[in-house]
Amino acid sequence: MSRTRRTALPRRRSRHVLVAGTALLAAALTACGGGDSGTAAGDAKSEPKKKSDMAISVNLTGDQVKAGEPVKVSIADGKLALVKVTDAKGGELAGQISPDGKTWTSQRNASPGTDYKVEAQNTDSQSAAAQFKTGAADKVNKVSINLPKGSTVGVGMPVSLVFDNPVKNKAEVEKQLKVTTSNNTEGSWGWFKDYSGKDRVDWRPKEYWKSGTDVKVDMNLNGVDSGQGGGLFARDYSTEFKIGKDRRMEVSLDAKKLSVSEDGQVVKTIPISAGTPGGQKASWSGKMVLMSKEGTIRMDSQTVGLGDSYDKMVDYSMRLTWSGMYVHAAPWNAGNFGRANSSSGCVGMSDANAADFYAQVQVGDPFEVVGGGSKGNAPIGNGYGEWNKSWDEWKQLSALAGGGSGAQNG
Repeated sequence: MSRTRRTALPRRRSRHVLVAGTALLAAALTACGGGDSGTAAGDAKSEPKKKSDMAISVNLTGDQVKAGEPVKVSIADGKLALVKVTDAKGGELAGQISPDGKTWTSQRNASPGTDYKVEAQNTDSQSAAAQFKTGAADKVNKVSINLPKGSTVGVGMPVSLVFDNPVKNKAEVEKQLKVTTSNNTEGSWGWFKDYSGKDRVDWRPKEYWKSGTDVKVDMNLNGVDSGQGGGLFARDYSTEFKIGKDRRMEVSLDAKKLSVSEDGQVVKTIPISAGTPGGQKASWSGKMVLMSKEGTIRMDSQTVGLGDSYDKMVDYSMRLTWSGMYVHAAPWNAGNFGRANSSSGCVGMSDANAADFYAQVQVGDPFEVVGGGSKGNAPIGNGYGEWNKSWDEWKQLSALAGGGSGAQNG
């Protein structure tokens, strides 16, 4: 019996040594996790360390921030799961989180004179917020658009934007311009000087529009910097319009007649008298577009550099160039209709023909003047002269490496 007791004692001791070893290992693991190496074994069951509050930083801070650059939100620890940047009116700046989850950058710039609120959430469902306000722009650029919302225009009408101030950052501005069509019409933007001397960018299709096309233009310019001398844009712009009947006009200086075609078929021929050949009173030739229907207006030759040649009220006036080439009624020149070109540059016809023609045509209808005795094509900005350029020539006027920008399906 005594031998049995003596052999049992070592087994109980070895069991106690094993438990103690496990406790020491647990203590050692706790110490590796940042605990005190002198902590007793029982402290290994203490609660885990509390998570730090989420902290973010924003590249734009304060209440007089300079606008015109993207908003960038960064997280100190962890990863971003959601970022929302809104203005006081509820408008939201879209943006994207970087692949590593550390930063979020807005797709568009902060606009001037705007209060912004930043709300962020990390992958641990913690939240953080910030706010800032941009100061007013030192100089604001604005846009004039040739197409009112809801208008219906002819197949030759381009989208034309004229800027109040110079645009040096043409590529950056062009990136914010988007044309969407109902039939994926191919087209491109092109930059040049307007007749007024201001910067202008037009979008024309590769070929004349198809009748019935619906078009929408979005100009996401708010916060975009025009460049030196131009200032910031302080708003977005948009318009939408529809392409009407396919009606085209051809003026033959040789035959002294104007032909009207609809859907490819000649439907009317009108005797006319165009500009006097051989000088400043000659008509412009080439492809033009009916810019506006102005009705009865006063025409004064002194305003177009022709001295005191005329000063009269003219009916059924339809503008073709900024410099003053019109189609209109010219009853004083009735003896020359169909016989001689003797006007001061315009295309004249009888009262009856002018009244009927005025009622039928629409702004945006293309005009092409052919034949001898003209003074050549009008400069591209003197009206809508882009149709005198080939498609390849036109695309080279884009600020984006000369490449055409196809419209998107609507």
